[in-house]
Amino acid sequence: MASIFSYSPSSSLAARAGDSRRGLIAGDSRVRFPSAAARFVVRNQADRLKFVNEPPSLPIMLNDDRTMPSFMTSREVRSLSNKDDTRLKIFSGTANPALSQEIASCLGLDLGKINIKRFADGEIYVQLQESVRGCDVYLVQPTCPPANENLMELLIMIDACRRASAKTITAVIPYFGYARADRKTQGRESIAAKLVANLITEAGAHRVLALDLHSGQSMGYFDIPVDHVYGQPVILDYLASKAISSDDLVVVSPDVGGVARARAFAKKLSDAPLAIVDKRRHGHNLAEVMNLIGDVKGKVAVMVDDMIDTAGTITKGAALLRQEGAREVYACSTHAVFSPPAIERLSSGLFHEVIITNTIPVSEENYFPQLTVLSVANLLGETIWRVHDDSSGDYEPYACLGID
Repeated sequence: MASIFSYSPSSSLAARAGDSRRGLIAGDSRVRFPSAAARFVVRNQADRLKFVNEPPSLPIMLNDDRTMPSFMTSREVRSLSNKDDTRLKIFSGTANPALSQEIASCLGLDLGKINIKRFADGEIYVQLQESVRGCDVYLVQPTCPPANENLMELLIMIDACRRASAKTITAVIPYFGYARADRKTQGRESIAAKLVANLITEAGAHRVLALDLHSGQSMGYFDIPVDHVYGQPVILDYLASKAISSDDLVVVSPDVGGVARARAFAKKLSDAPLAIVDKRRHGHNLAEVMNLIGDVKGKVAVMVDDMIDTAGTITKGAALLRQEGAREVYACSTHAVFSPPAIERLSSGLFHEVIITNTIPVSEENYFPQLTVLSVANLLGETIWRVHDDSSGDYEPYACLGID
């Protein structure tokens, strides 16, 4: 038969507890519940005041043989003292589930169960279908087209995790939309990159992990830590496997704004020479190439950019390189936005190869013979683990590459 009694290290409390088990003390206001199975001792207000400095009393539940009851040693209770050390969970939005699955596989994990659906009026519904209480949660969701839909989905996912008592929430954004609106070039313009950063922060994210931001200054728009990972090492490794002679190689920046990126890329390719395409932009998604700075005659030109949207800039640059005598032209970009008419331009025969990564999913109808898609899953998976394990992310495979 189980007995329940109040225990305290104080001998006076133990004595009073023993008296109460034998019967009610005369004049005491303790209440005794007439149960054959258990007896409860309830102190009155005076007792609480008298022993206010004593160690707190804890209820001890023992069987008659002084052992713990069987329900206290169940699997659920035992697991409380033997928690999983990782407490790492990865959830995927609907923007790029294939990349999310690759990242989880690299970490040896299963994707978290989540229900995301749209109502008839287009509203987004998100429900986590497993507990995240006390967990480090990573939400993988690029804000690629449709950018507004995917951004809103990410915000609601963050809110769901926050309300489910997640310990930390990290927004893993392989492609950060609105990053090009990072400054005012004309009067009365919005700085949408700052607005989106505020939305993600206010939704409840504790950290952001982004890949190849359009400009490094976007990190300063967040009031939470930002881990900025560069995807160039993935492309560099692939180019190294092509065995192109360093004497035949020249790295080309498609515009003046990408010179720092191209310079860092050239340094990693045996300090290859650098060329710059000078252009004049007359409007959004419209570019006109003016001239070329550098020598590309008879060489393999590797054009480097952070994203390919309509491919207007990079195709006009490639046409200029061909005119200047380049033997082959490679286009290298981390983010393949591929807004129409990008596919027609890229598959026109100007490029020997178009090398991109899978930060943005490429639909099957958008594949063409010159296209090569590389995976950044290992890169993001390693970064997630280092962030979770409180390790440094600054090591050779994806260090800052000297980009300033």
